[in-house]
Amino acid sequence: MKKLLHWALGKYTTQTASRWSVLAIDLITLVIAFAITDLFRLRYGHISDWTPLFVKLAAFIAIATLFYIIVGTHRGIIRHSGLHDVYKILISNIAAAGVLILFNIVNVNHIIVTERFAPAYSEILTTFAMQAIAMLTVRLMLQRIYNEYVMEPRPTENIMLYGAGAAAEIVMNALAHDKKTNYKVLAVVDDDKKKKDTAFQGVHVYSHNSVMNAEFISKNHIETLIIAIANLRTDHKQAISNKALELGLKVKAVPHIDNWINNDFSVNQLQDIKIEDLLGRESIKTDNINIVREVVDKVVLVTGAAGSIGSEICRQLIQYKPSKIIMLDQAESPMYDLQFELKNNEPYRNEVDRMEFVITNIKDKLRMEQVFSTFKPQIVYHAAAYKHVPFMEENVYEALFVNVFGTRNVADLAIKYGAQKFVMISTDKAVNPTNVMGATKRMAEIYIQSRSTDTTHFVTTRFGNVLGSNGSVIPLFKKQLASGGPLTVTHKDIIRYFMTIPEACNLVLEAGAMGQGGDIFVFDMGKPVKIYDLAKRMIQLSGLKDIQIKEIGLRPGEKLYEELLATKENTINTHHPKIMRAEVRKYPLEDIDRQYNELWEMMATLDDMKLVGKMKSIVPEFKSNNSIYCQLDKKDE
Repeated sequence: MKKLLHWALGKYTTQTASRWSVLAIDLITLVIAFAITDLFRLRYGHISDWTPLFVKLAAFIAIATLFYIIVGTHRGIIRHSGLHDVYKILISNIAAAGVLILFNIVNVNHIIVTERFAPAYSEILTTFAMQAIAMLTVRLMLQRIYNEYVMEPRPTENIMLYGAGAAAEIVMNALAHDKKTNYKVLAVVDDDKKKKDTAFQGVHVYSHNSVMNAEFISKNHIETLIIAIANLRTDHKQAISNKALELGLKVKAVPHIDNWINNDFSVNQLQDIKIEDLLGRESIKTDNINIVREVVDKVVLVTGAAGSIGSEICRQLIQYKPSKIIMLDQAESPMYDLQFELKNNEPYRNEVDRMEFVITNIKDKLRMEQVFSTFKPQIVYHAAAYKHVPFMEENVYEALFVNVFGTRNVADLAIKYGAQKFVMISTDKAVNPTNVMGATKRMAEIYIQSRSTDTTHFVTTRFGNVLGSNGSVIPLFKKQLASGGPLTVTHKDIIRYFMTIPEACNLVLEAGAMGQGGDIFVFDMGKPVKIYDLAKRMIQLSGLKDIQIKEIGLRPGEKLYEELLATKENTINTHHPKIMRAEVRKYPLEDIDRQYNELWEMMATLDDMKLVGKMKSIVPEFKSNNSIYCQLDKKDE
């Protein structure tokens, strides 16, 4: 029978009733409500004079029609009726009843019409109460008929909702009206003990422990958990998500209200939990006043501007209104993408006159001199560097040329052309380095730390991995998942620190603003993350089955864990709880210049062993790991 009705009514699946037909149905129910009311009031079947009834009915229809049109009860699509439509129905009927009651009050001495033609208070209240119920009933019936017999059959998905508040109410309403999937909310979870064992929108409310277990999930065939709490702490959200993933559930969350489309919420706006959500921390608040004071109306140069860190620094800098921001990188395609983004997207495109895009390599001293002489930057954010450990282990010459001598070019030009501040982006791999890349970054730190003058202040910021950056393990895992696996980890016990790109860049700007020259700032990176556990979480988030994790062994130069401080370094607090100033060993300026000049002359040999040997003499704590350069350390022992 159901299939037959669906076939017969199928042509109406995309059609909607006209607003005037909806209004006509509402007026018909009003006539019925009026008739039923008067039948009960009069209590007899024979009426000698029908005129007063018709006059009162005409008044009811006229007043009701007026308010139905004003409020717009007929404008909504019946099959999508919701709380907003209920509100309209109640308001319009209360208003119509109110006007008629007011008419009776004014007509108390029958100065307008006689008692025969004036509706009684009970007649008014009963009729419009019945009418409101009738209007709601008609909409619910038509909605049910449409969902059951007219709509194409929808796949069913069993849902568990986390939260029993205002956001959850909005989510349940959106789920009920989704046209693609028949969502069944079988359980609501809330941390408030007072809500336990109550009903929320007709669904039982459970405590966390009652439902977040394999037995309950399996018994009720629950497939998805939706987190519907507006201001949930990050660590709590992560704990809920991790538990749900362990139980094999898909996890979705309601975005912040600022991200709702036209301030309205639909099922399509539910966001899948991403690995970044499981590794992120509470948003860090910085004192933007310091950054504004540092940047506003200044000429700013960002090297490595097309990279993950450099491009985010550029995005954040633009909002602080520098007079000019010069974005410099040697990578043509990524620079084109950045230029296109900033020139075409809000809020950046309004600042296009402040932007300059330069293609060059920082190791090209002649071209870099032209950039400095042309723009005379007052602040330099130096993010350009080679960062991939295995690549740099095999390309020592290029690692030194860019990371050390490219940095020297930019630093020397900053002094020559009177830059006020030079902020370098370093890495935790510069601490007790075990690879060429980390050692070159430590050498760059040593060089710029020695360069600070009364006019140019040099500052280093040091932090670990950033989520989603070009060199991060996460993009690699995503590619491996897309190809069906396996996910590869170098060692089961390897750990890394992570923070988001916006968070890292915001701290860079804040640390740069507070630095007074020769400073090395380290960031609070939170808790370390096991890469093996990260791989397991990404497999769970993907929903894919039978994806293996393969251990391939440590790569040349790689170590199990990274550090933010060397053994001879300590930190002191700053005014920002997430930024600490490192107390590091200072090197005599004459020794640095002599050693770096000797290394520069040695570059012409292209002899990796000699170059790395010289690096180890400059950075004594550089001890190679799982690398051909380990033999150089053995010679020193």
